[in-house]
Amino acid sequence: MDIQERTDLNCGDSIVEMVDMDDENVAISSSSAADAAFDALIGCIEDIIMEEDFQQLQQSFMEKHYLEFEDSDENKLSYTPIFNEYVDLLEKQLEQQLRERITGFNMTTFTELLMQHKEDVPGDIFDMLLTFTDFMAFKEMFLEYRAEKEGRDLNFHGLVVTPLIPAGSKHRGATELQ
Repeated sequence: MDIQERTDLNCGDSIVEMVDMDDENVAISSSSAADAAFDALIGCIEDIIMEEDFQQLQQSFMEKHYLEFEDSDENKLSYTPIFNEYVDLLEKQLEQQLRERITGFNMTTFTELLMQHKEDVPGDIFDMLLTFTDFMAFKEMFLEYRAEKEGRDLNFHGLVVTPLIPAGSKHRGATELQ
């Protein structure tokens, strides 16, 4: 299975057309075209997961189930049906959107391509895709969501510390000001 590039307006400037070439002896003249097509596919996935419908679907699912997850080495039996429901709901939504936007899209082929190019996929996209196949990544996503909901998220993203007194200025104590 291989991918080819074509122009389309559905997912940015480029889109991918997946073509089954297993039965043919085809030489690819340039890997840059295949790389550009893969990049376009990842861009399309990024567009889909950033859309309000997908975000809302994921958010409501996590809101419904996050209290079930606990930060322990033991995994509850109840995690399995939640994981299966998540995969069924969100992966199917992603796959449906990709089928609508990419001619000949095949999830199995995409998964193979993803494994070949996983170092080329932005971390946040790869992490989200990993939640469909890796239970521990899925559980970690829920634990992070719960910690954030409960105010236990200690990652100070975007926090900037600035001095009250600019560097190089003389500090004058309260007694000196009087």
